[in-house]
Amino acid sequence: MKVKNLDFSDDPILLAPMAGVTDVGFRALASSFGADATVTEMLSARAMAHNPKKTEFLTLTTGEEKIKIAQVFGHEEDYMAKAVASPLLEKFDMFDINMGCPAPKIVKNGEGSALMDNLPLASKLITAVKNSTTKPVSVKFRKGKSTENYVEFGRMCQDCGADFVTFHARTVEQGYSGKADYEAIASLKAKLSIPVLGNGDVVDFASLQKMKETGVDGVMVGRGSMGRPWLFAQLKQNDIQIDKYKTVEKHIEILRQHFDENWLKLYIRKHFLWYACDIPLSTELRLKLATCNDIDECLALLKNALN
Repeated sequence: MKVKNLDFSDDPILLAPMAGVTDVGFRALASSFGADATVTEMLSARAMAHNPKKTEFLTLTTGEEKIKIAQVFGHEEDYMAKAVASPLLEKFDMFDINMGCPAPKIVKNGEGSALMDNLPLASKLITAVKNSTTKPVSVKFRKGKSTENYVEFGRMCQDCGADFVTFHARTVEQGYSGKADYEAIASLKAKLSIPVLGNGDVVDFASLQKMKETGVDGVMVGRGSMGRPWLFAQLKQNDIQIDKYKTVEKHIEILRQHFDENWLKLYIRKHFLWYACDIPLSTELRLKLATCNDIDECLALLKNALN
């Protein structure tokens, strides 16, 4: 898949943006295991304008990332245009506009998936971003909010100049429950001329093949990779040795280059639990990981559990 000057490779697999998950370390790991592109956590256009220091840590990158995508969200044209033109995002190769986040606080503010009920505003936001950058722009959205208007919404994105779209085939009401509608993905793909990436329920090679049967140009993988950045190597059937403990250790090493230990020991707790989610843990060990106060001690505990 080629988008302007960017070559995503054939049948690309991208790491989806996930708030509180796709930090600079996790994106580097996913890239090292084969992710063709990575997307930042959601960046508030308004926050970038008023308090850029607060969002700067979300824009950290590493040399391991192949194609770096910054995802922005908002509901005001001026702020969206200024965000993609910000020097803070200059290092990114392209931009994605979030119009699919179902989080209540985002929707309540008329952002994320709320925009699926406001095509005129969504259109203006995409146009404002396109007019503010020469880099590729994509849009990520869902099946719909009040109605399942994903085809109409996708056509609007295409008409506004989106270079590709990513379709998470669940409604806003579903959130992350139920199953992604692959028939809807195939339907959208058949009706658009721009590339369509499928998103939802890809957790192994078998589910990847089912997604590919929809005819999508690429796949975006999110929750299936939580605690499993090596999933990208498995999806591509790359014959590499996966050392889970060294992967966790590398994640910590990257984060320690940028963050204070006191903040990091609180943040990393959820990642410890995700890394250990598929192994049997005693209640005592799970509690220690969930209340980590010493990263190196928790790393040692996790090493014993993983080996």
